[in-house]
Amino acid sequence: MPPVRCPEQLVRRTATTGRAADAYPEDAVFSRPFWAAADAYMSRQQHPGTRWAPTAPRFWGCWALCLLLLAGPAAAQQSCLKLVFNRYCLGGDVNAVAQQQPPTLRQDQGERVALVYYEGRDRVYVLAWRGVVYKVLRDHRIASQLHYEDLYQILRRKYGEGEDRSSFPEHAYTPGRKQIAIRRGEGRAVHLWQTDAGWHVELSWTRETGLALAYIADALDQQQAAAMESGY
Repeated sequence: MPPVRCPEQLVRRTATTGRAADAYPEDAVFSRPFWAAADAYMSRQQHPGTRWAPTAPRFWGCWALCLLLLAGPAAAQQSCLKLVFNRYCLGGDVNAVAQQQPPTLRQDQGERVALVYYEGRDRVYVLAWRGVVYKVLRDHRIASQLHYEDLYQILRRKYGEGEDRSSFPEHAYTPGRKQIAIRRGEGRAVHLWQTDAGWHVELSWTRETGLALAYIADALDQQQAAAMESGY
């Protein structure tokens, strides 16, 4: 297995395992207060003369709690900004992603989590901060001018012109010379597509990170970057 190279140094070269805790443990639903309130309700039905008011709030409160717990997965699904590569939920709960798609590697580092998936020759990194996925990145093992152009044309047809943020020396004005400049670390190809849904797409080809396609949640990425810079 090739060594793991993870963006932002979140994944080390040794695998660590972790199991996401259940989001809604059964004890929260089938608890003693819930059944006590239900028994009290049935007792009031069988003995109408008994006062009902003192226990009614407890009963309805437990039922409301159950409804919220049952609605939890739907609410979590609505928080997904973008289903990336038809598998990974950008803006969603990282533990839910790990449970639905068990990763090859997982690295927990403070408030940061990185999940690594091997898909053929490529690797996919799901990066989260404070339990929420802020970036999904595919590292393409085949890095070439032709592959970059193929990905660029696909994204251009789907998202429009976008914004070119590439940087090359003056002598790198042909595709061949640009490729040489990138491999020497003298240039970088970067193209960005911003959406109105709170996320953007970034296609990049550099010597440091290779050929990568990333989907990034704007607000979450800014928050985690600010936290990293401040040291907290």
